[in-house]
Amino acid sequence: MLPPFMCFAGLHQPRRVDAILMQASLLGIRAVMSPQTSFIEVPNTAPPSSRWKGRVSVIVPVYNEAEHVGELLRAIQASPVKKEIIIVDDGSTDGTREKLQALPPSDDLTVVFHERNSGKGAAIRTALTYARGEYVLIQDSDLEYDPQDYPTLLRPLQEDRANVVYGVRPDRPERGLRFFLGAKFLTHLTNALYFAGIHDEATCYKVFRRSLLDRVTLQCRRFEFCPEVTAKFCRIGEKIAEVPISYHPRSAQEGKKIRHSDGWLAIWTLIRYRFIPRRSWLRSRQPETPFAVSFVRQPRERE
Repeated sequence: MLPPFMCFAGLHQPRRVDAILMQASLLGIRAVMSPQTSFIEVPNTAPPSSRWKGRVSVIVPVYNEAEHVGELLRAIQASPVKKEIIIVDDGSTDGTREKLQALPPSDDLTVVFHERNSGKGAAIRTALTYARGEYVLIQDSDLEYDPQDYPTLLRPLQEDRANVVYGVRPDRPERGLRFFLGAKFLTHLTNALYFAGIHDEATCYKVFRRSLLDRVTLQCRRFEFCPEVTAKFCRIGEKIAEVPISYHPRSAQEGKKIRHSDGWLAIWTLIRYRFIPRRSWLRSRQPETPFAVSFVRQPRERE
């Protein structure tokens, strides 16, 4: 099995780049040159093998979570589903990177470091290039969401009742009235623009078939990942299934990072993608990896 990427460092010579790209083409591998780094990256775009059939790729964007990252990883590993974990550290400066580097090698863990802070959406886009599971699940790093809900989230996908599943948080202002009302407004706006009929657009817990994510090009960098995928999947006619989940909110003092400006960006994203032609974001080719990566540790391959 090919790894998600084969990276060739130090490719500053055009002739050498052309030679490797030609070899990849002859092997039937689609290769791209990242514009931000001196790497050729070769995505593994093959459909899931039997090993990855039914497995979920848990994507965890992390930024300055040294206090919680160990507990979070243990909680994810304890969830009773077949999975791989892809953690992308988005430029942490509080010791998170050192904790991630100290983790022992694992059969199901990929660790990636962005060279600089680029945002949650950027981290998710980077992680997607390493995902091999049949499904993709987004997991925040702040312990507000419980990985024990994974079986409930995956069930509609496993039973072929949906291609997209959102976890709906309790309808209470326990996360603060401002955040509660903001999330309510985004949900109502989504339903007004897209006739989605959903109850929690801004929830972190979103699960997709990876093959569906491969159909769209993402442009998000920060927290606008949620409205962008919601808008695009509604535009191509996907019905979003919903399941109830548990939720334990934290405050800005405890490390919550979303800000007022992210709410305005979410509103603009929902409005924008309602009117942009679909052909501008439906994927016709494998995209380049736009964010520079300084460190990658991939799982030990198993036969």
